[in-house]
Amino acid sequence: MINNRTTSTLSDEELLEKYKASDRIEYFGELYNRYIPLIYGLCLKYLRNPNKSQDAVMQLFEDLIQKIPGQRINIFRTWIYSVAKNHCLQIIRQENKEIFVETKRELMESEEVLHLLCEEDPYDEKLETLRRCMERLPDSQRISIIHFFMNECSYADIVERTGYSLNAVKSNIQNGRRNLKNCIKKQSR
Repeated sequence: MINNRTTSTLSDEELLEKYKASDRIEYFGELYNRYIPLIYGLCLKYLRNPNKSQDAVMQLFEDLIQKIPGQRINIFRTWIYSVAKNHCLQIIRQENKEIFVETKRELMESEEVLHLLCEEDPYDEKLETLRRCMERLPDSQRISIIHFFMNECSYADIVERTGYSLNAVKSNIQNGRRNLKNCIKKQSR
């Protein structure tokens, strides 16, 4: 029997390693319990049904018990988000339903960054100005901006690809947009 007080102080990665090393379900159970609210909320967002969402959370747990030992997982939080999302999409596909995801406009980034340059400048000059200003951004902001606007990645995708936290990604995009806008205005004078 494992000590619950001890397991609750372990990091996600430590619990994951202990589970892989010992195959004791208690370690994975402790880890999974930390993310049940996130997973349930995500399932509810996609499945739009509390009962189906609860079933999906339980089914995912049962599926992952088998799959975890063979997986290479860097950041559990981003990995479980991606796996849960794919699990929900698979359920929807099996039911042959259309996928509706509610998005709130105020939570979304606009494409304002693509229209920051004034209309009088020739197109080549606009691109050159944007390129110079992008180079001046801190790496984290530049990487987040490129992923979000040019590669059309979601916040979750950027978190998974970069290892930045969700708050850091949002902040990088917001600050990067502001810095680009200011830089472009200065270049246009």
